[in-house]
Amino acid sequence: MQYQNIMRAKYKLDGHIHRTPLTLSKTLSDITGSTVYLKLENLQKTGAFKVRGAWNRIAQMTEAERARGVITASAGNHAQGVAMAAAQAGIASTIVMPVGAPEAKIAATQSYGSQVVLYGANYDEAYEHALQLAERSGAVFVHAFNDPHVIAGQGTIGIEIMDELPTVDAILVPVGGGGLISGIGLAVKAVRPETRIVGVQPEAADSGYRSWRAGAMQSVDRPLSVADGLAVKRPGDIPLAWMKEVVDDFTTVSERQIRDAMFWLLQRNKLLVEGAGAAPLAALLKGDLDLQGKRVVLVVSGGNVDFSKLADLYAQQQSMAEPSPV
Repeated sequence: MQYQNIMRAKYKLDGHIHRTPLTLSKTLSDITGSTVYLKLENLQKTGAFKVRGAWNRIAQMTEAERARGVITASAGNHAQGVAMAAAQAGIASTIVMPVGAPEAKIAATQSYGSQVVLYGANYDEAYEHALQLAERSGAVFVHAFNDPHVIAGQGTIGIEIMDELPTVDAILVPVGGGGLISGIGLAVKAVRPETRIVGVQPEAADSGYRSWRAGAMQSVDRPLSVADGLAVKRPGDIPLAWMKEVVDDFTTVSERQIRDAMFWLLQRNKLLVEGAGAAPLAALLKGDLDLQGKRVVLVVSGGNVDFSKLADLYAQQQSMAEPSPV
């Protein structure tokens, strides 16, 4: 049933999103001993995969719901996805973002005509405020990850990967709330159960990793990371239930490993990638996943980087200092 929902999402999204490239990286393949492909969602509309789930959720709304408008909370990429989908559907949208959200993501969200409200120190505080605003206004809340329609939209990435590389051995996926890895895992396992689905989270924001290992919900009080899109206190209960079924392995990476992977992709592949999108490469380069000789896909989930932050990270890299989470 979940696979059918993902296939329905694929057809609903046709013409509204890009089918992003799946490209072979010879350099990474030579370095790691794996055959490495990059699924380039940083080239997606709005610069990240989140527009897939947002579009699919809004496509399910009734006319009465559309008249009420939509509201969401996001560290940035889901905000842009909802804002773009709402604008194209002619729906009013309000986006609550953490106070420290990258300026590039705030400006991009506003460019679609959304009202942006800055509140809280992280996603979870912004989320609670957005729920209060939704209750007062009557707007429909579009969750960033804890929604079956959103998850089905993200799962279309898995369909695209299997269409182009049906013999893939492992897919490394960044994990925040768990919607992306749940959707990809459900899509891929329905076609090729032997493909390993591997989650990647920052050490400083590892609630998904802890929850998956424990088989029950775990929280992180202050999740902070250069991979700001992955910094959530806890995964969604819907994604966690599916993660327990479809995720085969899970690893964490340090802030320095994420930062180094960002600059590796920029310098060697000429790809501008945000911290969340670089996390799968950080995990592959870490070398503890036993993937030599395997066909591996890295899901490069987004490329929305604040250039002032990029300059700070570069200065930290040059000094060889371990960056503190931002």
